[in-house]
Amino acid sequence: MSGLAVVTCGALLFAAGLAAGHLLARRSAEDSTGPGTPVERATFRTLHTASLAAPPLRAGLTADAARKALHRLRPLFGTAALALADEDTLLAWEGPGRHHEHTALDRVRQVLATGRGRTFPVDCREPDCPVRRGTVAPLTADGRVLGALVVLGAGESAAVVRATEEVARWVSVQLELADLDRTRTGLADAEIRALRAQISPHFVYNSLAAIASFVRTDPERARELLLEFADFTRYSFRRHGEFTTLTEELRAIEQFLELVRARFGQRLRVTLQIAPEVLPVAVPFLCLQPLVENAVKHGLEESVERSRVTIAALDEGATVRIVIEDNGVGMEPDRLRRILRGDGGPTAGIGLRNVDERLRQVYGDEHGLVIETGVGAGMKITVLIPKYRA
Repeated sequence: MSGLAVVTCGALLFAAGLAAGHLLARRSAEDSTGPGTPVERATFRTLHTASLAAPPLRAGLTADAARKALHRLRPLFGTAALALADEDTLLAWEGPGRHHEHTALDRVRQVLATGRGRTFPVDCREPDCPVRRGTVAPLTADGRVLGALVVLGAGESAAVVRATEEVARWVSVQLELADLDRTRTGLADAEIRALRAQISPHFVYNSLAAIASFVRTDPERARELLLEFADFTRYSFRRHGEFTTLTEELRAIEQFLELVRARFGQRLRVTLQIAPEVLPVAVPFLCLQPLVENAVKHGLEESVERSRVTIAALDEGATVRIVIEDNGVGMEPDRLRRILRGDGGPTAGIGLRNVDERLRQVYGDEHGLVIETGVGAGMKITVLIPKYRA
């Protein structure tokens, strides 16, 4: 999806550059210091201008974003004024002729109603006003008309009309990308909420029951466990940031395991193999704790034997290899595949599936979970985290 958006964006910018090239060719021809033909120099200027206007628009169609974007886009046309409107009002106006705002807004409403661009004359009694003609093009996203781009100048020009249409399409792409960013953020929040919902019911109950068992026999131990429980839940339910460091994630895992040991005592044995140099690496929030919880569940809660869990984080140059292995009951590979596809039932393997999807979303499909398992053979989960990914 994002690759398609980039290709489309590039094509629109090139088309806009060709259209704007006719507007800027004379100015570029006067600049003999730059390489290439006048149209090539104008096209390069178009691409550079558009790259500066894109970041504000990625915040969505707001007054602040419109003001910043118009400031960058106005030199692209070489006309008197530009305006951006949403469904209700003119968000920003760049250039002279602001007294024609109501006329422009009337034409914008017509474009919003039909979804088709138009040109219109501007009657003005002020002899020095540079605005005599306007062009309006709709801004769309997912088939919806969100607003309009208005270009105003001294007269009608085929190049101005073409440039207005192409730049409006480019702005529309930026608005679609903004919607995609918001959707992706909402999805990530929903996935984290799903993980929290999985953690809270049985784990909270079991932890508090274990703590309660120490209240009379070992009050100091009960106090320590309460502090661990408070720290762990504070971390798990925090509301800022989709990423954390490996140090913080391992600290939460340590607190989780301490609470598990309170229930199972010597039945649980954990081995850590952590390379110190990988501790500051950024990882998605709550991407490892569900995997460790899965290992504990299959090793202890479904078996009467002692459980061994190994957690390793190894430095492999540009990548951190994280391995979580248990000697639990394991599962059939076909069942595991169904769980990762979401076909295992509404509650089966929520943690595994959620973490796998988030890793693929953040780093690409090649960074999904690698799981080795079999009935009675335990489970080994490998995660590859890029150390330097922005």
